[in-house]
Amino acid sequence: MDNREVAAIFFEVADILDLQGIAFKPNAYRRAARSIEQLEEEISKLSAEGRLQEIPGVGESVAKKIDEIVKTGKLSYLDKLRAQIPIGLLEILRIPDVGPKTAMIIHKELGISNIEELKKALDEHRLRGVKGFGEKTEERIRQGIETLETKGRRLYLDEAYPVASAYVDFLRSEESLEMVSVAGSLRRGKETVGDIDILVGDDNPGHVMSAFVSYPRVKEVLMKGPTKSSVVLKNGLQVDIRVVESKCFGAALVYFTGSKDHNVDLRRRGIERGLKVSEYGVFERDSGKLVAGKTEEEVYRALDLPFIEPELRESLGEIAAAEAGRLPVLVQASQIKGDLHAHTDWSDGSGSVDDIVSKAMSLGYQYVAITDHSPSLKITHGLTPERLRQQVDLVRRAEEKVGGGIKVFAGTEVDIKSDGSLDFSLSVLKDLDIAIGSVHSRFKMQKEEMTKRLVTAIESGGIDVLGHPTGRIIGQRNPYEFDVQKVFSVAMENGVCMEINSFPNRLDLGDAHCRLAKESGVKISIGTDAHSPDQMEYMFYGVTTARRGWLEAKDIINTLTAKDIAKFLRGRRS
Repeated sequence: MDNREVAAIFFEVADILDLQGIAFKPNAYRRAARSIEQLEEEISKLSAEGRLQEIPGVGESVAKKIDEIVKTGKLSYLDKLRAQIPIGLLEILRIPDVGPKTAMIIHKELGISNIEELKKALDEHRLRGVKGFGEKTEERIRQGIETLETKGRRLYLDEAYPVASAYVDFLRSEESLEMVSVAGSLRRGKETVGDIDILVGDDNPGHVMSAFVSYPRVKEVLMKGPTKSSVVLKNGLQVDIRVVESKCFGAALVYFTGSKDHNVDLRRRGIERGLKVSEYGVFERDSGKLVAGKTEEEVYRALDLPFIEPELRESLGEIAAAEAGRLPVLVQASQIKGDLHAHTDWSDGSGSVDDIVSKAMSLGYQYVAITDHSPSLKITHGLTPERLRQQVDLVRRAEEKVGGGIKVFAGTEVDIKSDGSLDFSLSVLKDLDIAIGSVHSRFKMQKEEMTKRLVTAIESGGIDVLGHPTGRIIGQRNPYEFDVQKVFSVAMENGVCMEINSFPNRLDLGDAHCRLAKESGVKISIGTDAHSPDQMEYMFYGVTTARRGWLEAKDIINTLTAKDIAKFLRGRRS
């Protein structure tokens, strides 16, 4: 079993213990699960070497359970727990905004044991008869079910990209392929994707198909044809491949990257020019002569357009911008000079300050910010002002230890309270290099209240960045409601940046809001919100979202050099 599968078992244990009303244990199992997810090494290797207790949050009892899972593929303790509750309650628990207490009340009062029964009860308005439940509760749960069902089996980018990249690398190494690429919504960088699509340009498709189905991680071959094949991998993901002639690889890549609406726009443009555009190439409509097809660049050129980056192909004005010469020069991952949002084991992270600094240096960064939580977020072991001062001293020493190899900023992710006040005083915040203000509670405030809350925090002068500004968790929690335009306007006036939180289940701001922020003159900070050193590699997903939001390097503060970002941050504190 891989690390994610082992972690999933412990997450389920925690969920059941939550349902049973047991204190403390669920958080312990979740901490172990998160640590296992974040491991660089395979859990089976650590088990074989007797090193499981080196994992943060894994003690003797959990280590024994991991050994059992690795050896047998299951956990008897979980089987015992499952027998104690209706298993459908776990699915109810996965509905956004439905916690263990709510799930158990619904079960005990109405005898509801699964989502289908819950949906029927909602249709019949039976929840309103339960003490403490009303029309708003019903609507919230109904929306949560819709969110859960919308996500379905769609993959976050950190699930899809590594799998797709490894498969492409395998094909390249096995067959020395030059024309091979991921396609579909994954290539456009959408926040969630369905199945993984791979496109190959080769004039001998038979050998490509044989290599494709021979991939060591294939569990089942669904279909093997002369130019199309589909497989299911051992982790349950489906991967589809299509092979086209090399002379039409570019046209096919444009077509299979999509989106559908972008392709319709291109075909319409072709018709206006007497051309036929398809996955096989661009042809003169009257003579049938092939005009372009081998590369994407020549396909767009045949339509009198410059190359349009995959992330922009959503029929959201990119054709008009290309025609007018106004396409943005999209930011690239290589232009990011540092990470401005990272957590350590001083709060709810699993790595030390030195670990974060070391990882930042390995990524070639010029700077990194340590931004642990403030005290009111008790579940994260947030820092008191005294502990924060101690950490600042440690951060200064960490920078000295590396001899100027990297700039280390002392910061915080300070909680924005319900009235918009900050969890640290301004005098504490002014002594830091950077402060990210974030909402972590009361997500269901009325739109006017939430807007006032955010505006108050921005105007306080205490924060430099508004962290994960909409509060969404993709497929789990909807954004909270606020007047986005007003908040962006106030942020611009006060020089406060909006964050793109790169964590794959957040990607917050999303692409549409990134574009609105750019149009409002608001600068962006891309941060990983890393809770382990490895998660600092999530920066790629934040940059992908920035590109989908039409952002350029000049729109993003952490494309600045260490000297310039330090000057920018100091200027806000002078």
